[in-house]
Amino acid sequence: MVLTGKQRAYLRSLAANMDTIFQIGKGGVSEELCEGLSRALDARELVKAKVLENSGYTAREAAEEIAAALGAQVVTTVGTKFVLYRRSERELKKRIELP
Repeated sequence: MVLTGKQRAYLRSLAANMDTIFQIGKGGVSEELCEGLSRALDARELVKAKVLENSGYTAREAAEEIAAALGAQVVTTVGTKFVLYRRSERELKKRIELP
């Protein structure tokens, strides 16, 4: 599923007030980080993360690599932060209704 511009804008507006719940540091994009992000995406569908300077990644690079590994969509990258979206597989867990 590819997000439309309208859907992406809607998800950006939801993410604007969200707290950053993951940081990518010198460990880079590890398997443990991806597992944690996957669990968070299952629970929330929308996750905001930050890339620290010592990671060696830009926000775009980290977001693309993680999204590819988890089957998620990159909603946006701004500065050192990025937002990922993945629709929950379970009907009861779906929290976000896309326009």
